[in-house]
Amino acid sequence: MKKKAFISGPIQGMETRQAYRERIGNICVRCGYEPVDPWKREKILYKGTENGWWKKVPADGFIKRDLEDIEKCSVLIAYMPKLSAGTCMELFYAKLKGKTTICICHLKNPSPWIIAHSDITIKKIEELENALKATNIR
Repeated sequence: MKKKAFISGPIQGMETRQAYRERIGNICVRCGYEPVDPWKREKILYKGTENGWWKKVPADGFIKRDLEDIEKCSVLIAYMPKLSAGTCMELFYAKLKGKTTICICHLKNPSPWIIAHSDITIKKIEELENALKATNIR
């Protein structure tokens, strides 16, 4: 069975800036991982174009699907160009479940919670390929 990599990153407030997911997904494929990107599923449901759209998201189903996807993956890649509650929660959950975690962190002074739950912390997406190759992920 092919190893899977969950792509985590901010959505709220960045609905039209999700190109990072494709870049991360392409790197995953080059490194032998099947990318699992919840945005591919969620963007159909939540366009983010109407005012207050986020309040209409059925939270339980949204979260349940993401957690189930994380459980099926070997690694979680958390992209953090800004602080994101969802990304932090996914990072915490993946670590709790024993998954390898890689954080691409642009934050100037990241919380100790982010550092402690990241097996590898890098600054740029361009560093991800080397990080994936350097890990011994099952």
